[in-house]
Amino acid sequence: MNDIHGNNGSLGNPRGIGDLLDVAVERAVPVVRALPDGRLEAATPCAEFDVKALVNHLFQVMEQFQRLAAKQDSDFTETADRVAEGPDWRERFGEEAHKLVAAWSAPGAEEGTTGAMNMPAATVGSMVLLDLTVHIWDLARATGKEYVPEGEALAVVERLAGTVAELAPTARSMGVFGEAVPEPAGASAFERLLAATGRDPRWAAPVS
Repeated sequence: MNDIHGNNGSLGNPRGIGDLLDVAVERAVPVVRALPDGRLEAATPCAEFDVKALVNHLFQVMEQFQRLAAKQDSDFTETADRVAEGPDWRERFGEEAHKLVAAWSAPGAEEGTTGAMNMPAATVGSMVLLDLTVHIWDLARATGKEYVPEGEALAVVERLAGTVAELAPTARSMGVFGEAVPEPAGASAFERLLAATGRDPRWAAPVS
């Protein structure tokens, strides 16, 4: 299992947040690009968000975590309706995602502390990596698509397993994670990660 500083367990070579975000974003952008307009009000496995609200949430996350990478103040108090700003929101999502990768790939991004709680920057970077992985699964499942990390994305899952284990008690007390759900028989590492965040790994979109 990874330590929180990014050891990917392969020959002991560290993989930084920027590198892992790049892997996550390359998988996330096609999922968002494929979201149909007719499913924007569909339910997602993250019960507080429908598809449109979750996309808007991810825009907010990407924008604010760019600021956190630069050790600037962030503001999560209001979520702008980026989807309503124009039909090019899918392209804008991709642009914002790649800005996020650049921000966390900058020298010093993972060093020191950042955010109002003065958390280790490496931990904060892992938090946005979690959002760009788990919430993308939420969007895929909400629209009847599969999202199965493979290849390089398995290093992302390995990193996030440590992140979730570290953050879960606080995240549950704050309502960020739901209570862990039972893992299905034969669960993959990614399904175990989803279960630890309070998601049913076998969730399926309701039949309309």
